[in-house]
Amino acid sequence: MEGGVPHNVDASAFRECLSLSWKNPYILQLAFSAGIGGLLFGYDTGVISGALLYIRDEFPVMQQKTWLQELVVSMALVGAIIGAAVGGWVNDRFGRKITIFGADILFLSGSLVMAAAPNPTVLILGRFLVGLGVGAASMAAPLYISETSPTKIRGALVALNSFLITGGQFLSYLINLAFTKTSGTWRWMLGVAAAPALIQIILMFWLPESPRWLYRKGQEEKAKAILRKIYVEDAEAEIEALHDQVQIEIRLQEEAKNIKMSEMFKNKAVRRGLYAGVGLQIFQQFVGINTVMYYSPTIIQLAGFASNQLALLLSLITSGLNAFGSILSIYFIDRTGRKKLAVISLVGVTCSLVLLTSIFHVATTHSPLVSPIATNQFNNTCPSYASAMDSGSWHCMTCLKANPICGFCADKSNKLSPGACLLTSEMAEKECKADKSEWYTEGCPSKVGWVAIIGLALYIISFSPGMGTVPWVMNSELYPLRYRGICGGIASTVLWISNLIVSQTFLTMTETLGTSWTFLVFAVIAVLAIFFVLIFVPETKGLPIEEVEKMLEERSVNFKFWEVRQRKKTDTMNGNT
Repeated sequence: MEGGVPHNVDASAFRECLSLSWKNPYILQLAFSAGIGGLLFGYDTGVISGALLYIRDEFPVMQQKTWLQELVVSMALVGAIIGAAVGGWVNDRFGRKITIFGADILFLSGSLVMAAAPNPTVLILGRFLVGLGVGAASMAAPLYISETSPTKIRGALVALNSFLITGGQFLSYLINLAFTKTSGTWRWMLGVAAAPALIQIILMFWLPESPRWLYRKGQEEKAKAILRKIYVEDAEAEIEALHDQVQIEIRLQEEAKNIKMSEMFKNKAVRRGLYAGVGLQIFQQFVGINTVMYYSPTIIQLAGFASNQLALLLSLITSGLNAFGSILSIYFIDRTGRKKLAVISLVGVTCSLVLLTSIFHVATTHSPLVSPIATNQFNNTCPSYASAMDSGSWHCMTCLKANPICGFCADKSNKLSPGACLLTSEMAEKECKADKSEWYTEGCPSKVGWVAIIGLALYIISFSPGMGTVPWVMNSELYPLRYRGICGGIASTVLWISNLIVSQTFLTMTETLGTSWTFLVFAVIAVLAIFFVLIFVPETKGLPIEEVEKMLEERSVNFKFWEVRQRKKTDTMNGNT
């Protein structure tokens, strides 16, 4: 799933980070040790995209039943929803350190279960365990880093966790590529995650608990000792500031216990903030980002690249651009503004989705014909082709769509020439490849396949710096402090559920509607998202949290989004209105 980058990170923060880290390496030790959780988060959400290619080959039932492939991918999201919900309680009750430790145990056990899975059922169980770890780590790791970092470089160090998430996704594609020629392929791909999980388990024995959590639990002396190691200078001032902050948090927590949902939704600022925040999280998922991240190699095969190795190699482009885009967002988020950046991002996403729609339409309607002569050279003709009355008009896509147990064998020297429609089997694939031909089961040979790669690259580079980051930033700024926990929880839950819906239905949509129509659906949603941002989402750039609340109270829904409206400003410092 896509991660966000804190909005208060800039070049000066990173320079300060390097300076302070050089003076006190203990700071980076804490951040990197906890950041392994983000690396595992990214790795386990990215690795399945490549592993799925080989899982299908080993378990033929998954080739025939698309919903099983979707279940393997989405079961980690089901676990993440539960892990995030339970992880919040564990975080507060037992501490950040225990939560990260528990997430590592789940990562470790889930990775080993998947690596040894004898059938799809056990594999799905392993994905669920890993998902529980992802959900817990997604909350605990950035929280731990935030609470053990000096104030001056907190944003930069929390951003480190985001970089490690996208870096973990990129690493997963490299690992996938490395094991393509190894016996056991997907088992190694999924099992490798056990190594960093084990390393972090060992490191956790030496890491301290979060000083903020210790302070809230009355263990003030332990908290002070840790703060003195983190803050070589000004430690006493930080201890005093932490004491004041914790007292405010405790008071707000007590007030939050008395908050009723019905009363919360009567608050104009909260209601309007939720419209914008939750809507952004929904559109972030429904423009299709995680279909690209979870199914990137499969999409590349649908574009006409049959080789698993080539599909994984080309997938590195999307993963690398995603990581690069998260860095770009740090530069643009405060310079361009949240709303404008989201709109620019969505325009780029829409254009790239329209391009993908066009390319897949051409690839689908202009696939190579099925040759009865080439087909009869083999002993295992596709039964649907053999019994068809109109077999003379069949082409590659007709063969693949007619029956999930059929594949297409194309001449490698001229892939666009007529080929054979055969019953999918290990023997058929070997015979096809022995005849110096290429074996296709997902997509068909196409002369425009490379343009689809360009479309995917444009999609990622448009999405990542804008819609990949803006929803996370906006949800950290839109809600009044006393409602932030509840509203943030609502937005996060909606995000995971939206992610689950999209990932669970993508392959079914491509099978039912076709790949081109599936991307067109995402393009239409992206257009709706543009209007949503223009009408419902306010600009929070440069505004203190208190000013955001006042703005939401004054701001009505802006259906005439093309009209620039001035908000009444109150200069409380000078007493002017």
